[in-house]
Amino acid sequence: MKYSPTSVFLLLLLFMNFCNCSLKSSIVFTTLGRSRYKFDIYTLPITTTQSSPSISQHHHELKLTDGVSVNFNGHFPTNSTSIFSLLKKPNFFESSFSSSEKFEVIYVSERNGTSSVFFDSVLFADDDSVNRPGYRSALEIGVSGRVQIPLLGVGSENGGVTVSMKDRPSLVGEVLVYVSTHENSGVPRTSWAAVYSTHVLTGLTRRLTPVGMADFSPAVSPSGIFTAVASYGEEGWGGDVEELGTDIYVFLTRDGSDRVKVVEHGGWPCWVDDRTIYFHRRDGSDGWWSVYKASLPRVGRVTTESVLVERVTPPGLHVFTPATSPGNVEFIAVATRRPGSNYRHIELFDLKNKQFKEVTRPVSPHNHHFNPFMSPDGTRVGYHKCTGGDNGEKGKGGGQILLLENLKNPVADVSIFRIDGSFPSFSPTGDRIAYLADLDDGFLYVVDHDGSNKKLVHKGMAFTTAWDPVRKGVVYTSVGPNFASESSKVDIIAINVDDDDLSYKKLTHGGENNAFPEPSPDGKWVVFRSGRSGHKNLYIMDAEEGETGGIQRLTEGPWSDTMCDWSPNGEWIAFASDRDNPGGGSFEVFMIHPNGTGLHKVIQSGLGGRANHPWFSPDGKRIVFTSDYSGISAEPISNPHHYQPYGEIFIANVDGSGIRRLTHNSFEDGTPTWGPMFLSPVDVAQPTKEAKCLFEDCHWLNIKKKLGLKTAVDASTGAQC
Repeated sequence: MKYSPTSVFLLLLLFMNFCNCSLKSSIVFTTLGRSRYKFDIYTLPITTTQSSPSISQHHHELKLTDGVSVNFNGHFPTNSTSIFSLLKKPNFFESSFSSSEKFEVIYVSERNGTSSVFFDSVLFADDDSVNRPGYRSALEIGVSGRVQIPLLGVGSENGGVTVSMKDRPSLVGEVLVYVSTHENSGVPRTSWAAVYSTHVLTGLTRRLTPVGMADFSPAVSPSGIFTAVASYGEEGWGGDVEELGTDIYVFLTRDGSDRVKVVEHGGWPCWVDDRTIYFHRRDGSDGWWSVYKASLPRVGRVTTESVLVERVTPPGLHVFTPATSPGNVEFIAVATRRPGSNYRHIELFDLKNKQFKEVTRPVSPHNHHFNPFMSPDGTRVGYHKCTGGDNGEKGKGGGQILLLENLKNPVADVSIFRIDGSFPSFSPTGDRIAYLADLDDGFLYVVDHDGSNKKLVHKGMAFTTAWDPVRKGVVYTSVGPNFASESSKVDIIAINVDDDDLSYKKLTHGGENNAFPEPSPDGKWVVFRSGRSGHKNLYIMDAEEGETGGIQRLTEGPWSDTMCDWSPNGEWIAFASDRDNPGGGSFEVFMIHPNGTGLHKVIQSGLGGRANHPWFSPDGKRIVFTSDYSGISAEPISNPHHYQPYGEIFIANVDGSGIRRLTHNSFEDGTPTWGPMFLSPVDVAQPTKEAKCLFEDCHWLNIKKKLGLKTAVDASTGAQC
């Protein structure tokens, strides 16, 4: 007897369930815009004329990092030469190139599938063939131009995989201070971000943030004695994705003790001396983001009331993420968004003359620049920006884009990948992936799991994909606008992607926002979301004939039931719903039998939280979903635009137990799928002529021109599909 590949796979699932074995599989998800940019760290020299700082027009940017993956949030160490002796590694540059310039930088990198902290020592030699004053050309990496040292174990800690972000690192003698998200806060919808210190030679790690609190953006004082952080107090995260409502706390770097709140309402602290902190916040009266100065008392006990706070930068433009150098009372470096500008730039602010001096716009006018930092002597400013073409301009940058980027994760039997698109789904045997290319406004593609045989199968706006488990090559999708009202013209179609002519069949005909189709395991039915009653509820229709061949209503109520998936054994349908608070923006994961019985909640991400896009594992024992269960991991203003920067990927047992976090970043992760094939944990690239800088600055920094108003800022709502 001859069996089809689908039948063989279903028999394998039955065997795996019978023997209680674990089937190796793969999860693929999307991160908003992440595949379309990679960051590198750059620097420019600062010159001072009559005590006024500026950037010479004769200088050009030096790229300090190596162009691999995403490199961001740099820091010039105070005494970098000691790192070589500390780690017992030779400094190859001590006697090399008498006419040369050496730079050291500590930064976060997402290479190797997980975030870690690296130290790079980079040599730039004089290039006499270039007739431009001050121009330097980097020696080739791998020859003698770079020494690169990981300061934390890359991907492992205590013998196991540690997946976390490790943000805004600073080296204090032999100790690295940074943010990590590897410890579960134990409370749903509460941030896992906490500050740690690690002795880089022994690996001894100490948590500096008290349990029950979340700390962001640590900055160590010039003496190394104190660390300042932006922190949530006991009240926790309220769901904000613009300004987090943090306060500034200071504690002893050695062990986190003597913790005291010094500023209410502030973020991104930085020190000039052990008693002076600069920070940013959005002014409550005029709405502009501005930099402020906090002066701590020189004697006596430090309290919030004893700290003098004054505004430093004027209204009329957004100013944030300040940077200082020890003892420098002349100027600070800041990031700005000016009225009339579409780009974030780095500028110097003259503290005495109250004037801004441009840094990045003259040398790189059409790129966003993030999170400046200054050298200890105040002669250099660093920042990170996208490597590639200008922001928003197609056709520049070129090179290869990773179709599938492998990420390390703590689940041994699952490989996990980020895809350059959204709403991916696996074919029944796992050998192909359907996905939507957001760069093409939702065009639908099918590609082999190794990145080959990419095929465009639908032009125009579409969202969600699902493969028919019986009819080979049939893919379902919904065509029309996403994030739309119940009455919007959205319909479900089936596409035979193996037909040369790509046969299309329309399955719904009313256009009342019919979306999120998902076929039953036997291929007879399709469950979907529809707004035909005036509310978004679930329906089941005939898989071949659509609603004309039979339709039944599965859920009913004045709420939104959406994002549905059918279990492999056909007994359950998982979906996301806001039925506990209709229209309130909070979504939970529910399950229901196809006959409408057995409705129960599976996942709730705390009061007011979000848990969306559930998808069953191939053996039906677990689900993957996206959620704000772990709160937010970094100050959103320090990153490119993400509607929901709290979204991370989680898995759980089908009864809601055993929740495990798979992704740790400050981006927006979503639309996961779980396929039956274990993809090798190797990145899959595809050639492209598109730019690698197709992303935007935070939408809520966009300044509208309104008569009579100095400030009006766009607000992104993060609406649900």
